[in-house]
Amino acid sequence: MPSIALREITDENRDAVAAIHAGPAEGRFVSSVADSIEEAAETSEGNPWYRAVYLDGEPVGFVMLSWDVTPDPPDIIGPWFLWKLLVDERHHGRGIGRAIVDEVVRLIRAEGATELLTSHVIGEGGPGGFYDRLGLVPTGALDSEGERILRLDLASVGCQESGRRWSRATPRTWMVSVPPR
Repeated sequence: MPSIALREITDENRDAVAAIHAGPAEGRFVSSVADSIEEAAETSEGNPWYRAVYLDGEPVGFVMLSWDVTPDPPDIIGPWFLWKLLVDERHHGRGIGRAIVDEVVRLIRAEGATELLTSHVIGEGGPGGFYDRLGLVPTGALDSEGERILRLDLASVGCQESGRRWSRATPRTWMVSVPPR
């Protein structure tokens, strides 16, 4: 089975990661990787934590969280907030997005998190169905940009239940196995 790894973004991989394109949803439902990194730099109060997502040595996605942040709604949602999730359009439909969320859940659970929050633009072609299939439910609140806020109760989900195998690869890389395409 191919393995997904979350890796730090460095000078060596920055251009390759910035080239990840989510497809038609990019710009409408999610910002580009480059814009996301810029937003992280401009929003330090959100305590941004971001990683490139690799599959078989190739960057295929990007994930960014507010990492154990002090909430200040509606601008700063947290403490654990899935801020950005992109999978390159060439790799949609392979379970990579689900594997990323599973890995995020595992990582933040280890830090004591009890819930994961995220938000999304409401609209045709948006990620609402994806998040629904993962078990995230609307909180009834909107963020400062009018996006619907969703919540995943970490007590009700388990990475072991997903059938994936987890391994610690290096101090800066986490790997998760996903089903082959």
